Order: sequence, then structure tokens, then C-alpha cells
Amino acid sequence: MKPETRKEEIIKTAAKLFKEKGYSAVTMRDIATAMGIKAASLYNHISSKQEILKDIIISLAEAFTQGMQQIKTAESSTIQKVEAVVKLHVEITAQNTYGMASLNNDWMHLEEKRDYYLSLRSGYESDFRSILLEGIKRKEITNSNVEVMLFSILSTLRSLYLWIPKKEDVTPDTLSKSLSTVLINGINK
Repeated sequence: MKPETRKEEIIKTAAKLFKEKGYSAVTMRDIATAMGIKAASLYNHISSKQEILKDIIISLAEAFTQGMQQIKTAESSTIQKVEAVVKLHVEITAQNTYGMASLNNDWMHLEEKRDYYLSLRSGYESDFRSILLEGIKRKEITNSNVEVMLFSILSTLRSLYLWIPKKEDVTPDTLSKSLSTVLINGINK
């Protein structure tokens, strides 16, 4: 594993602060203080707090989009694809709980890249919706309201960043399997 660059360290520190305080409440001085450096030193590596937010959110949104494209085009059943979506969310969230907080809570603060982010998010949801619709068409999943299915699954997956840090005894693989079981099969006996 390659060592973390100073810019990556700044982004990681900022993401943690954004989760704890909210994007609007964090200053570049706060980030510098948390890193034990002078605020002016940050500008050698990053141009603004907005650049940090953009890097956090866009990199995660692109990772989700890339993962969804692989899932959508895979020669798999609908259930396998939904399981893969769950696994994608668990893996990305487990690796970046602080960044996921920004993705979910701070995206509206994006300036120049907001429309791009929203197009990635919309495309992701559209791809997931098409997986569910195809599953209904193939009679692989129940013919229920697709929007309710989409909302239920994504609401759970998007809030994992709140829960994962509190469950250090649960591995991402175990969590993916358990979540898939509950989200796909429900809690019925």
C-alpha cells in the first residue's frame, strides 16, 4: 500500500471534521489545527475547502457509479445484482465513513460540481431501478412498487456510515451478507 500523500491526509482530516461539525462549521484553520500545521501550509496542497468537499464527494460518487456499471452489466440474477449493490455500499462505506457523511449531508454545498454529482446520483438510482424492474419482468423478485423498493434499500445503505463505526466486531463481508438477507428476504420466517 502506497503512503498517504499530504493532500490525501488533508482530505481525510477534513472529512472527519465535516462529519463531526458539518461542512459549513469547519474552517481551513480548523483543518490545519487538527493536522498540527499552519493554515497557510494547507494551500500548498489544496486551493480551498470547496476543493476538499468536491474531491470527497465526486470520488465517492464516481466509485459508486463505476461499481453500479459493473453490477448492471454482469450476467447475474437480480438477487445477485442486489446483493452486489449491498456489498458495494458496505465496502465503500467501511473504507470511508467520514467521506460518506459528506456525500449524504454536504453535497448541497458543492458549487461547480453539484450538477455533475446530481447526474451521477440520478444515473445510479436509474440503473438500480432498471435492475429491479428487470427482476420483476423476469419474475425473480416480487411485483411490488419499485420506488418503495428503491427507497427502502437505498435509505438503509446510505445511512450505513452512521452505524458501521459503532460495530467494529462486524466485518464488511458479514455485514453485506446479513444486510442482503434482511433487505432481500425481509424478516419473515
